[in-house]
Amino acid sequence: MKRTPLQSLVLYAAVVLAVVLILFPVYWLLVTALSTTAELTVLPPNFWPEVPQVQTFSRVWAERPIPTWLLNSTLAALGSVSLSMVISVLAGYALSRFSVRGSQSMGIFILTAKMLPATLLVIPLFAIFRQIGLIGSLWSLVIAHSTLIIPFTTWMLKGYFDTIPRELEQAAMVDGCSPLGAMFRVVLPISTPGLAATSLYAFVLSWADYAYARTFLVNAPESWTANLGITTMRGEYTTEWNEVAAAAVFVAIPIMLIYIFLERYLVGGLTAGAEK
Repeated sequence: MKRTPLQSLVLYAAVVLAVVLILFPVYWLLVTALSTTAELTVLPPNFWPEVPQVQTFSRVWAERPIPTWLLNSTLAALGSVSLSMVISVLAGYALSRFSVRGSQSMGIFILTAKMLPATLLVIPLFAIFRQIGLIGSLWSLVIAHSTLIIPFTTWMLKGYFDTIPRELEQAAMVDGCSPLGAMFRVVLPISTPGLAATSLYAFVLSWADYAYARTFLVNAPESWTANLGITTMRGEYTTEWNEVAAAAVFVAIPIMLIYIFLERYLVGGLTAGAEK
């Protein structure tokens, strides 16, 4: 159905408004990083600094252990993604392909686990990690993040595997593949969009965590992640918000780059599960 000019105008206006609302926090973060402390306290606020303080970025990078924080965040996120994807691929494939007694109940149980708030798991996880000596280690974050990631990614991959015809695996098994071999040689190669979208979701969820990092790593500065490290930049009496914003920009850049390079996989993976 062809849209009228008025409908097109309303549609474009809605899209522009949505883009502005989404990008304004990013713009304001950049403005805060480029402004002086005095400019941040004036009313009405300035929507662009008179003289952008670009040196704030280099000063924060030199005076704060930003590279170490980013490295720790990256290691924790990559570890969480690796562990979660191994488990989620096998679990999602099993829920999609094997019909055994209790499989549907197990799937609902896994999905219900996703609904549990992270704060509900902090105390039991802390008690377990303290007993096995993982407090202060990035391994505690890898395991804790996986408990949040696996339930959702399992269901996300199950929906994607459901869209792949079983005849492809049957043909592979006729040629001599085992069921597991058919999964690795046939299903997974054509599931790249779904795997990429799921991995991206897992990476972002781990990267954005603060509660677990604050609980398990607070007494181990050498293991602080970026989100935890930024909170330590707040002073007792005064806070240089432009420096905090500059550090936040460094933390946001990796996620932006990942979205830019994996956007086509993300869109394909998120929509493929609804095709069936």
